[in-house]
Amino acid sequence: MKNSEQLRKPKPYQKKATKGLLHSSRGLLLYILPLALVPASILSFAYGDLGRIITNVGGCAAFLLAANLLRKGISAEKQYQEKKITQPPKWPLKILASLIVAITTAWVAFIGADHSFFTSLAFGLGAMAGMFLLYGFDPRQEKMITGSHGYTAGEISETIDEAEVQISGIEQANKQIHNREFNQRIRTISLHAREILGMLEEDPGDIRRARKFLNVYLDGALKVTEGYADMQRKNPSEQLTQNFDNVLKTIESVFIEQKQKLLEDDVLDLDVKIEVLAAQLKHEGVI
Repeated sequence: MKNSEQLRKPKPYQKKATKGLLHSSRGLLLYILPLALVPASILSFAYGDLGRIITNVGGCAAFLLAANLLRKGISAEKQYQEKKITQPPKWPLKILASLIVAITTAWVAFIGADHSFFTSLAFGLGAMAGMFLLYGFDPRQEKMITGSHGYTAGEISETIDEAEVQISGIEQANKQIHNREFNQRIRTISLHAREILGMLEEDPGDIRRARKFLNVYLDGALKVTEGYADMQRKNPSEQLTQNFDNVLKTIESVFIEQKQKLLEDDVLDLDVKIEVLAAQLKHEGVI
């Protein structure tokens, strides 16, 4: 990064709260499609027509399966769009849902409604075209920012995701600690950690140092926080509280300092400080 960026406050990395499947309206229309087959299914049972029973009931099940896959595909696409660096969704769920809808529509038209083969095929192709027009295709390209220094989008994305899991673990352990001063300090540590993730996403060239930083500092913060929360319940003591206070102060101060070192692009000093903190955490019994 350029030195002029020292004056720029980094945007904290925030794992955006992607709306759950039940809170998004996209894709819900497909759940209505099987309702058209309910009367036909009832009639096929009434007439004892095994072929149409299988076609209509199977069609309902296939449309519901397609609706579920579509919703998951839409959710995966939303997460993909929210990230600057990421890999495309592993499975093309929207395309798979479109294929299921197309095949099911053609099959129901051919067997259930006695249309000709070519007419049924036209229905199926029309259903597929409608799916693509409404919901589009799955993203298939990885998203990357220049300056990754040989790291792939998958490696950078994995680093960010793993760090976010650790931060979430720290925050969960913090809820079990009944000390306002400790709670605030741990929240501050989590905030600085997310700011570092934001810096990494803005400039992937820092990934080597940021990964080393997070592996030592964030992992140490997680272990000591979870350890204190557990010991606080089982065997609280004044000495335990004092040791935890000392370690938290160290981690907090070094997070602030090293975040600035990342902004200043001070590679050598950062590496030295990491080694010093690693030794201190080992001495304290944290790692």
